[in-house]
Amino acid sequence: MRMVSNAVSQEFARKVSSEDVTVAEWTFMRALYDLEPTPPSALAERMGMTKGAISKLAERLVVKGLVERTESQEDKRAHSLSLTTEGRAKIPILASLADENDAGFFGVLTNDEHEALDRILKALAERRGLKTTPVD
Repeated sequence: MRMVSNAVSQEFARKVSSEDVTVAEWTFMRALYDLEPTPPSALAERMGMTKGAISKLAERLVVKGLVERTESQEDKRAHSLSLTTEGRAKIPILASLADENDAGFFGVLTNDEHEALDRILKALAERRGLKTTPVD
């Protein structure tokens, strides 16, 4: 299982690196895509990460021009994060790479095998209380 997990993850990391993002940055951007604009604390909760980890990812993506910070009008200490136009445009490209990666690895399974694997993995996630996507 570890061999397959590592192979899938490493291949996906290679693919998204062609778009100058890491897997963690992609996961961050994808979560932000559904929530924006959002405070970093809400994103941290949704992703199951610390506020410090969110801040580091946000800073890397701000430097790359994919995320922007907006100060709160009510509280100048608070801010929200959102995707820039460039960041928003990368989402379909990165999603396509994710789909391509899944198809490349799991497309060799029959429909029955795919359904069985999906059912088993969902059962493991549920029984282990996994609700967030790992980013490292």
